[in-house]
Amino acid sequence: MMLFHGPRKCRAGVLLFSLLILTTFIMLVCKNKGRPISPSDPMLKWNSFQSSVQFHPTVEFVNETDIIWQIPDAPKAVLFLAHGCNGRAANFWDRSPGCPSCVGLPEERLIVLQALSRKLAVLTVSSEGRCWTFDDEQTKVKWIIQWWVKKHELKELPIVAIGASSGGHFVSSLAAELNFSSIVVMIAEGVYDSMGIPTSYPPTLFVHMPKDRMRKLQIKQNMRALKENGVDVAEIRCMEFPLTPNFLSDRIPGLDETFSVKLFELFREKGFINENGYMRSDGRRTRWKDALKEREPAIEKYEWADHVQEEMNLAFSYHEMTSLQMEDILRWFESHMS
Repeated sequence: MMLFHGPRKCRAGVLLFSLLILTTFIMLVCKNKGRPISPSDPMLKWNSFQSSVQFHPTVEFVNETDIIWQIPDAPKAVLFLAHGCNGRAANFWDRSPGCPSCVGLPEERLIVLQALSRKLAVLTVSSEGRCWTFDDEQTKVKWIIQWWVKKHELKELPIVAIGASSGGHFVSSLAAELNFSSIVVMIAEGVYDSMGIPTSYPPTLFVHMPKDRMRKLQIKQNMRALKENGVDVAEIRCMEFPLTPNFLSDRIPGLDETFSVKLFELFREKGFINENGYMRSDGRRTRWKDALKEREPAIEKYEWADHVQEEMNLAFSYHEMTSLQMEDILRWFESHMS
């Protein structure tokens, strides 16, 4: 009996070991290429970096636009950030005496804090109009970046970029003219169908929300086109996740846990979330402000109203700037800095 069953047991053991190795390999590849956020993943709180990184931005008016920046001690790279439509540089920084007009939207501010914690100098620029345009504005921003890195003696450092939505289109075009070491095109497919892709085009990471099916297909096509031109390309897919009673207070400065729980109960009562906590629609289409105003007539006094909507958009995961994958993004940047 032992002579008969021994080889089968051996083959089964080899097969099991091979499957284990293959599974481990796949997990490593997925980790390196980015992965979907799941509801079980730990999310940073708004004050996660309070003991290690502080906002000390400098505000300037350069070349007819606002720029806001901060340089950490011993920076190892420069990060240019391009906001989406209706955004501005002030969204990335908390309000302070040095920046009284700053807004500190929850996702934008966490992107900056994580970048500063990894020793990236951060430069944000406001678009001229509601959304980014090309040609003259692209030339202007290219000049600003080059002037700024020269002024602060950062020319020897790698330059990376993140652009979201309209900013993603802008960065995808700017990357054909500026020597970025790598870029991130977030919730945007880029403008590759209307531009020639130079051989020197930087490694490109798409961070997108596949619930937006049309954009997902366009990103797939553009990834293929970039690969055919020899560009290193990867993607991160950001998935929806459920709200919890303390989610908003964890992510938004100035919103306490008691009010966060109250908002969660309101969303559940009004049917804005389902029985599992998932958003039925994004914040733009949810009349949560009207519902809250019935109970809190002075809602205008709360500075975090737009912050709540951004986090609702994020949970729905159709089209919103996200900091949830910033660790993967930073690894992408660091892997292309040598």
